[in-house]
Amino acid sequence: MFSFLKKGLEKTIGSIVSSKPKDKKITKDVLEELLLEADVPFEIVEEIIYYLPPSNNVDRSDLSRVMQTYFLYDSKKTEAKPFVQMIIGVNGAGKTTSIAKLANLYKKDGKTVILGASDTFRAGAVEQLKAWATRLNVPIVATAQGHDPAAVAFDTISSAIAKGYNHAIIDTAGRLQNQKNLANELEKIVRISSKAMDSAPHQKILVLDGTQGNAGLAQAKAFHDIVSIDGVIITKLDGTSKGGALFGIARELELPILFVGVGEGMEDLVKFDPSEFVKTICDAIYLD
Repeated sequence: MFSFLKKGLEKTIGSIVSSKPKDKKITKDVLEELLLEADVPFEIVEEIIYYLPPSNNVDRSDLSRVMQTYFLYDSKKTEAKPFVQMIIGVNGAGKTTSIAKLANLYKKDGKTVILGASDTFRAGAVEQLKAWATRLNVPIVATAQGHDPAAVAFDTISSAIAKGYNHAIIDTAGRLQNQKNLANELEKIVRISSKAMDSAPHQKILVLDGTQGNAGLAQAKAFHDIVSIDGVIITKLDGTSKGGALFGIARELELPILFVGVGEGMEDLVKFDPSEFVKTICDAIYLD
């Protein structure tokens, strides 16, 4: 897993390494510059420095300890079968591909999966998810564009219960004519899902485009306000030097980062490990 995460953070590591002065000592001023280069939000950089010991030279173990405090949020645990996940995010963030990668992860773990194509608003969204279902050889519940997305979610969960599937993954629209329509639709999907199965959806996951860095925070907060997100998937981490934005996302949303996308392949979605993430950042900062 570590090699996958390091691969995903390659551009972030490069940004840090290229900004390092020739003097190998890491002072607080140097640290501030390096973290800002990696798109760690300014206020978090100031916090990290504040909580370090008073010495101007920064010890790696102290830095690692402070950094890891930003990733203390746990994901919801449930033994529900099926485990129902509702995937949320704006168009273009990599939502549909992330659903396919999640399904692939579960299949590799020996679990059964069914997909629900509840993004009935965007032209081509249903067909795109159908294509992934065919490629992965997993069942899918889908209707024509414009049909009721909440009904699709209900039918997906009902089918998963009837056939004993381990996982049900439900796609949703990323944009409607205005935010009120989007809010109403997402809230309805949540409400109708709970009628199909108590407490469903068990996990509402927001997919964020990692290349947006901290610019994605406002978008994330808007979705969180609508349906109370349970966790985050960060996509396209390999395509950005803004890996430091994960500190801001975790802190501002007070949510766990569940998975990160580190490439375009089916295997390039990995569980997020905070300790390995912090280790990778520290390795770049303290690289000889």
